[in-house]
Amino acid sequence: MKCYCEQCNSMSDFEIKPQTEIFPVYGEHIEIQANVAVCKTCGSVIFNEELDSKNILIAQNEYRKKHKLLTANEIIAIREQYGLSQRSFAKLLDWGDKTIRRYESGSVQSKAHNSLLLFLQNPNNMNNFLTQNEITLDEKRLKKLKERLSIIQKDKAQEFDYGYISNLFSSELSLENGYKEFDFDKFASCVLFFIKASKELLIVKLNKLLNYSDMLFYKQNGVSLTGTRYVHLPYGPVPDQYALLYAMLEKRGIVASVYEQLDNGFEKHLLKSGEAVFEYSFTPQELSVLETVNNKFASFGSKQIADYSHNELGYKETKQGEIISYAYASAIDL
Repeated sequence: MKCYCEQCNSMSDFEIKPQTEIFPVYGEHIEIQANVAVCKTCGSVIFNEELDSKNILIAQNEYRKKHKLLTANEIIAIREQYGLSQRSFAKLLDWGDKTIRRYESGSVQSKAHNSLLLFLQNPNNMNNFLTQNEITLDEKRLKKLKERLSIIQKDKAQEFDYGYISNLFSSELSLENGYKEFDFDKFASCVLFFIKASKELLIVKLNKLLNYSDMLFYKQNGVSLTGTRYVHLPYGPVPDQYALLYAMLEKRGIVASVYEQLDNGFEKHLLKSGEAVFEYSFTPQELSVLETVNNKFASFGSKQIADYSHNELGYKETKQGEIISYAYASAIDL
């Protein structure tokens, strides 16, 4: 792949390097660690539209972090939680169709709109809001939304206490979690995806599949898939507090542990789907990343994928026990 270099006056090969840059976002100068294309011939920075778009998204996420605004993916999640199309959601909020579309594509929302979205993130608040604004939806959509709210509220009442997870994982958006607050349900969904896509899945391999999925999604979208932090351990990158997370999944019946005795005296630990009904769905972008990662490593055993992960820049440049920053996602090549 080549880009035009003004210094060389020709299409040139380039390499991607980190560089501090400042981007204007809503009148503010936002400094980020950007990834830029550097000409291999003369060493000058050359314009690359794809990298520039991703850098702008990173700058917008930094702006959101500074002003405590929801990310585009979080806005999508709020809408999809209630099973609403962009048009129906906009109608309910009395916003223009293009407004929701812009926010979900990465444009930074106003603080007033952000406050309303945050308020509606809670199903109880949405229920109260709906009683005052139900006239904005036709009878069919209104009935569907009320049914969805009833199911959500029933599920919420049966869920285990998420307070411990909230205390365990920082809600501060940063490069450690890929600018996304940890999403336990999305994490569980990804675990089930890989379990169902595999004949047998050892935890060692699962940890790497999750890491590659989050890193690749961040590389493509400027935000992680699950908000998981990854730690450098001897067998490669693993989700922070992974043993506790899998124990929580098992407690809820989402997964089940299977232990098999090997001839050499060791025991292998596999995960399988549990008996509990856990419905999940992915956006086309999320599904594409998960399928890419699964296809890449379908034939890899646990040792193979562990060895493969040891060659990643993020693993090489961190020490045991350290968090692997999503800044290294740009070096992932899948």
